[in-house]
Amino acid sequence: MTMAGVEAFITGAGQSEVGIRLSRHPLLLTVDAIREAVRDAGLTLDQIDGVFTYPGKMDTPPGFSPVSSIDVIETLGIKARWHYGGGEQPAQLSAIAAAAMAVRSGVCRHAICFRTVYEAAALSRPAEFPQPRGGEVGGALQWLLPFGALSAACWTAIPAARHVQRFGMTREHLAAIAINASRNALLNPQASAITREELTLDRYMAARLIATPFGLYDCDRFTDGSTAFIVSAGDALDEISATPIRIAAMSGSVERYSWDQAEWPAAYAAGPELWQHTDYRTGDVDLVQLYDGFSFLPITWLEGLGFCAKGEGHYFVEGGQRIARDGELPMNTAGGQLGAGRLHGFGFVHESVIQLRGRAGARQVGGKPRLAVATSGGGPMAAALLLARD
Repeated sequence: MTMAGVEAFITGAGQSEVGIRLSRHPLLLTVDAIREAVRDAGLTLDQIDGVFTYPGKMDTPPGFSPVSSIDVIETLGIKARWHYGGGEQPAQLSAIAAAAMAVRSGVCRHAICFRTVYEAAALSRPAEFPQPRGGEVGGALQWLLPFGALSAACWTAIPAARHVQRFGMTREHLAAIAINASRNALLNPQASAITREELTLDRYMAARLIATPFGLYDCDRFTDGSTAFIVSAGDALDEISATPIRIAAMSGSVERYSWDQAEWPAAYAAGPELWQHTDYRTGDVDLVQLYDGFSFLPITWLEGLGFCAKGEGHYFVEGGQRIARDGELPMNTAGGQLGAGRLHGFGFVHESVIQLRGRAGARQVGGKPRLAVATSGGGPMAAALLLARD
């Protein structure tokens, strides 16, 4: 049955403990986040009928995605009408978009979306989480390993270096993003294991280089934790006790992974597409949570989404005032992944929901924000959500 005109809302948000080398099992972290999201929505597990995740359970690399949708269904006794988890999606937030499409079509009424990462713990326990051995590789890795580019720092540095050469971006511009993340993270209790002191420009510039132009503080770090949401159909809001946040628009794009790449990262395609599905425009947005696995990626999103022209994103963030919590466009107000840990995209939606509900405490932006953009992905993959408090 098609439910024409039904909107999708994020009605519950939950997050487990976040840290480095946690001892709690990743499935238990997932259960913690899901139970909090269900309570936040005012629902019970008996009312959940869908489970969505990205990218599904994977053993390689260790800890990258240790929990499947089936694990959640079995552990919590979910009576799922639909479940989904797979890596062949535009980017991480595509799982939330898939849940939104499911409730809009009537396939589900209240769906769980979650993302669990356990990479820091896995690296510290190689006997429990063994590293992959040599052999044939497929998927995206076949285009990366022959060039020694297993780390995303390598292939993200390529368009970043072009911005340096063609548009005049400097390391000081990138530092503005990293320093802003650090300042915001210090106000986020969930980031206490990741950021313990404010990053200064001197410390940023003195750090070792990783892949030019990226230094140590331009890169997020492996983190353990889980983030979960409840996505509900608009005609089911009478069952919800929390403030619902509407998924006003969503977009995604996948470019080539091979070295015969598209000229621009996928954010430059996903950004304009987002505005094709809504009457809102950039001037209506109160805050942005832009994927920052590397400090350059928010610049690609600012340009791709149209907050500034292509090649001008580094000027937009210059000095950090415009993107500060009290600035023109507050960015990554929980600390992003640079300051609050690599929660692989889902942390940006969590922060958007908390901010739009006015529940962010010391880091809450002023002016009662009503509209936020959350993004995920960099390089060949990208996904974006426009979230509204109606």
